Amino acid sequence: MQFTSERRLDDGVLAREFTLGEIPGTLWTPASAAPVPLILMAHNNGLPKSADRLVARARHCAAAGYAVASIDAAGCGDRPRTAADEQVRAELRRAMQAGEPVDGIFESMIGPLVERAAPEWRTTLDALLELPGIGGPVGYSGWTALGIRLAAVEPRIEAAGFFAGGYVPRAQREEARKVTVPLLFLLQWDDEGNPRQRALDLFDAFGTEEKTLHANLGGHTGTPWFEVEDGNRFFDRHLK
Repeated sequence: MQFTSERRLDDGVLAREFTLGEIPGTLWTPASAAPVPLILMAHNNGLPKSADRLVARARHCAAAGYAVASIDAAGCGDRPRTAADEQVRAELRRAMQAGEPVDGIFESMIGPLVERAAPEWRTTLDALLELPGIGGPVGYSGWTALGIRLAAVEPRIEAAGFFAGGYVPRAQREEARKVTVPLLFLLQWDDEGNPRQRALDLFDAFGTEEKTLHANLGGHTGTPWFEVEDGNRFFDRHLK
């Protein structure tokens, strides 16, 4: 892991850009000398680590005493996409403009993203836990489909917060039964792209005995800011 830049922000958080092979990432850490827990933070469906909402959540979480890391995994964010990636995205845009069903297209797009992204996140986790100042335990926050895969296969993740707004492929809906860590699941009740019943069925499927559903009125991007604060309290209970 090589750090390529660093900035001390006005809230005392240190933001550092890094590369790990071909993987670009950002690490936010608090102004603390003691080792702190780590939270992996991913935006829904592979949007960039530089997305404003993700950065705001990461800074708030870091200021509360966590190391927070995000990456652009293969096919996500600003990473190059394959010809197949570009073709399926073009088909998605066409179908959405025409008002046609898009679940089948999302299935062919999101499934491969998860398959490529999960190993890179685990490689990043290996490197992060070798850094001074990061002592674990580890949590996960954000993109549900990726989080299900990581929580199912990565024993170092001890708690997870999922955002229900992204499409979850069938394979990850089956894997949800393997998620046994404490879980906070955020649902926008009127999300135009995420049928409410499908999200509720997914919540039922999670195998953990400690799961909480927070549902708020409003559309896809309307998650209230207090859910970020509640998310910090959730991680405080399980990671500190």
